[in-house]
Amino acid sequence: MITLVSLKERFFTRQADTALYDRTLIAVILGLMGFGWVMIASASMPEANRLTGNPFYILDKESFFIVGALILAVVTLQTPISVWAKYNGYLLLLALLLLLAVLVVGHNVNGATRWFRLGPINVQAAEPAKLFLFAYLSGYLVRRHQEVRENLVGFIKPLGVFFLMALMLLAQPDLGTVVVMLVTTLGLLFLAGARVWQFIGMIIMGVAALVLLVVTEPYRMKRVTGFLDPWADPFGTGYQLTQSLMAFGRGGLTGQGLGNSILKLEYLPEAHTDFIMAIIAEELGFIAVALVMVVVFWIVLRALKIGRHAMANERFFEGFFAYSIAIWVAFQAAVNLGVAAGAFPTKGLTMPLVSYGGSSLWIMTIALMVLVRIDHEGRVADMHATGGRS
Repeated sequence: MITLVSLKERFFTRQADTALYDRTLIAVILGLMGFGWVMIASASMPEANRLTGNPFYILDKESFFIVGALILAVVTLQTPISVWAKYNGYLLLLALLLLLAVLVVGHNVNGATRWFRLGPINVQAAEPAKLFLFAYLSGYLVRRHQEVRENLVGFIKPLGVFFLMALMLLAQPDLGTVVVMLVTTLGLLFLAGARVWQFIGMIIMGVAALVLLVVTEPYRMKRVTGFLDPWADPFGTGYQLTQSLMAFGRGGLTGQGLGNSILKLEYLPEAHTDFIMAIIAEELGFIAVALVMVVVFWIVLRALKIGRHAMANERFFEGFFAYSIAIWVAFQAAVNLGVAAGAFPTKGLTMPLVSYGGSSLWIMTIALMVLVRIDHEGRVADMHATGGRS
């Protein structure tokens, strides 16, 4: 267990190059989480006041989520990666059960059945499903690495698992999570050495499937047409995007100042969740948006470095797991900003650690602490290999 004495020893008294934990990575994660709390406070007060009469209602819930995230971070840091490797099959089964259960007993919000209602909070089943799928895929690629590289069956098996989960996610419906899972799964298979023709074939099939899903569902088609020309119907299908674009335009380079957003005053829907980057752009400007993305992609690069180090030391499960988290974070952050800036059709994906939402924050915190734990175990192994003091 981590005690006050061990905290001091591990985080404060060792030199940076021999510390047992990556203090910079932990500080950046906590800093981004704190920045998100500030921006949620600014973006959510008008809606919270309208809904409940208490402008701090949403912020109070986010504060509770952050406390929960910190507890989960400590627990995750104390969990050996071998536990994830040993139970990855059971985690996949749990993910499937969650996705099935939410269709049966889930809470419906705005026409989507994605949440379990637990008292005053909603828990989204798709968030842990992402993490558990990536843990399973990491274990599968270790067990079947040669099979994935040499024949089509080994390549198709994990995609079969993905398609089963995708069917349940589309029944909610939740196309955004399906896209994140698809991109991460294909990225992992590519890094595992799958043949290029298999990879290209699956990309073509994936794009074709997405197009089919869009054209056969009227509400998805409206989102795409609204994205292509939002100003054609600025008070209908293009409303959310036009409001977001106006927020970016008002912000300019340095913004209107913290708390001075106009679009958050019930003009821009989901201002504190999916479109929080628009409020950051309006209040703090392009510079702040760029800095947020630099921080997020620094985390991604650090994750890739951790994965590469693990692979070089033949810790293959850890390497694939770190790579999957890197792809996940990078793609989700890029899509969130792209949606807010009008580069992609509207999708319900949060900005990691910044957007409001307990499920997203808790699962992303666990994923990033898994990275820290992988790096920690690598440092301990390196110290033992060189005869250093543990």
